[in-house]
Amino acid sequence: MGDKKTPYFFALLPILVLISLLAYNVFLYGDNSLGGANQLALLFAAATAAIVGVKFGKKWQTILDGISKSISSTTPALIILLLIGALAGTWLLSGIVPAMIYYGLQILSPEIFLLATAIITAIVSLATGSSWSTIATIGIALLGIGQALGLPTGLIGGAIISGAYFGDKMSPLSDTTNLAPAMAGTDLFTHIRYMMYTTIPSFVITLIIFLVIGFTFETSGGQDINGLLSAIKNSFNVSGWLFLVPVIVITLIVKKTPAIPALLVGTLLGGIFAIIFQPEILMSITNAEKLNFNSAYMGIINAMGGEISITTENETINNLLSTSGMAGMLNTIWLIICAMIFGGAMEATGLLKRVAEPIIKYAESTGSLIATTAGTCMFFNITASDQYLAIVVPGRMFSDTYKEKGLAPENLSRSLEDSGTVTSVLVPWNTCGATQSAVLGVATFAYLPYCFFNIISPLMTILFGYLDIKIKKLKE
Repeated sequence: MGDKKTPYFFALLPILVLISLLAYNVFLYGDNSLGGANQLALLFAAATAAIVGVKFGKKWQTILDGISKSISSTTPALIILLLIGALAGTWLLSGIVPAMIYYGLQILSPEIFLLATAIITAIVSLATGSSWSTIATIGIALLGIGQALGLPTGLIGGAIISGAYFGDKMSPLSDTTNLAPAMAGTDLFTHIRYMMYTTIPSFVITLIIFLVIGFTFETSGGQDINGLLSAIKNSFNVSGWLFLVPVIVITLIVKKTPAIPALLVGTLLGGIFAIIFQPEILMSITNAEKLNFNSAYMGIINAMGGEISITTENETINNLLSTSGMAGMLNTIWLIICAMIFGGAMEATGLLKRVAEPIIKYAESTGSLIATTAGTCMFFNITASDQYLAIVVPGRMFSDTYKEKGLAPENLSRSLEDSGTVTSVLVPWNTCGATQSAVLGVATFAYLPYCFFNIISPLMTILFGYLDIKIKKLKE
């Protein structure tokens, strides 16, 4: 009851503080800005939001509860991140990732690699409903293959993410694909059918771009593929049986097993396969003279928890055969927690809603309404640092406006996914951007220019709005 309407400048102040600090951090620290500077920028901006909230009538306990709720919403994501770190360790140790690179190098040429990567990740993500699981498993192997072929990591990352987010967006198993129609007030399959109009053209354009780049891009100093294959073969016991583990993990996810138990199974199976197929490597990383329970246990735990690297006679492949385990994910977890503190403070104080209020007033035509929806989703991805908030909050905000203008709810649900889901991975401090950057080991701004699908999708939905293409009206 004591709340006062927050003046617009004060509502905007935490965002201005955040943007200023992030820009200054990049200027001072460059690529190292995610090592602590940006986390503190998010905390300072959250403190600004809390001060503004208290000044205009919010209770501190309300703000604290909002922050707690915001952080708790990322609990599954934080557990998944730790498991992905552990999985990467056991999949390297067991030879699963090296085997994928070994066979992939024999099948994929540099010319078609980017196109094939986008298609492969799209199929896997469509089947599993998870861009995160796809990138953490098949994506890591494809990154290794692309690097071995001499392609830049940013370009490979863009192809992996473009395909993974297309599949995630179109899969009925995806959480965001279920969330968007729920917020807009339509059903799942109506939403998916309606998304096809904008999503398929966006992906086709993306594939054409990757095909053109593949045939025109000159790889950095033609790699000696035979030398790479020989180095892997001499260091690992390469076998087709190793593919059983990723097949089991993908099958579990397709069967609607939650991501956390599926990734845990994949991690443990990786450890078991390391004992069966790579006993020499287990002995070498633990400096043991023979493989027994102690050395096997230590090797697997070291791979799950910390940094391991496997050295071959080929320097190029050595760069691919190292992981940081769970420890390598801690910086990203720190970033996500700080981002959610900021997002929680902004939402609990009502500042996010206050900032968005005037935006709705400018949405008069169908085109401007859809453009405003897309812009608002991207705004929330940047400020709230979470793709779910970027779908839920604009979904609530614009639901009545679409009805008032006689537009069917699937127009809103499509706009939410075309802009909210796919742009989350382009923001370094967003949960998605921070996670995929950590999983692939590629800076967000390095892969961002090549995430063609993620960039084209919001533009496509805005174009359809202004040209009045496939804009379904409510029945009288």
